[in-house]
Amino acid sequence: MSKRLEGKVALITGTAGGQGRAAAVKFAEEGALIVGCDLFEDGNRETVAAVESAGGTMTGMAPVDLSDAETAREWVEAAAAVHGRIDVLYNNASSPRFVTMPDMSVEDWQYSIRNELDLVFYVTKYAWPYLAERGGVIINTASISAHVATPDVGMAGHCAAKGGVMALTRVFAADGAKSGIRAVSISPGPIKTPGAIRDYFHIPGAEEGVIAQLLTDRVGVAEDIAALAAFVASDEAAFMTGVDVLMDGGFTAL
Repeated sequence: MSKRLEGKVALITGTAGGQGRAAAVKFAEEGALIVGCDLFEDGNRETVAAVESAGGTMTGMAPVDLSDAETAREWVEAAAAVHGRIDVLYNNASSPRFVTMPDMSVEDWQYSIRNELDLVFYVTKYAWPYLAERGGVIINTASISAHVATPDVGMAGHCAAKGGVMALTRVFAADGAKSGIRAVSISPGPIKTPGAIRDYFHIPGAEEGVIAQLLTDRVGVAEDIAALAAFVASDEAAFMTGVDVLMDGGFTAL
């Protein structure tokens, strides 16, 4: 029985940990050839080892700062050269700043937009010709923060950037249709990644408080998102494009 991503070349950004690492491992298990990048060399090296220990193939590149347009171009071209093509682009990398209004500085705002929205445009722009050759798939990481805001957390830059990612996804789908390109965004809800544990879930009672706002009996894990992304990347999702898919444990249903 063939694997759903057998032989597909998948570029995944932000692979040093969390959702990026889970995606790299899952995609490789499904037969994809992975090219990943991150700012953090040690974490990215660990992801390569995790993929290889699972019998997969991954080329890791770090440090790579995709918020710089020229660096993004150089990475895409180097990544495409590894296997000579790009079948799937997974724009996972993201780095926000949470500062409440009116304390958010202009620099805080620009940081979130640059590291959550601009980098999605840059990478996709330079990957576009390769994707058009293959009728490829673009997967963008949006967020429930593109749908709802949380008081007193400092969501201005994050909400705006992820809303922009959703809008870009629709444009990518519309502009890419004639070349057979599909584009889908995924909006995760509360996901227990290492970053989320560091920033929030380490607080006593925090996880239980989040679960009380869900329709599930647990918060999400990175593997939940990776499994959805693998389906979106596959030919099984050939009729899916131009949409945002919420995976939030029912958070936005309440």
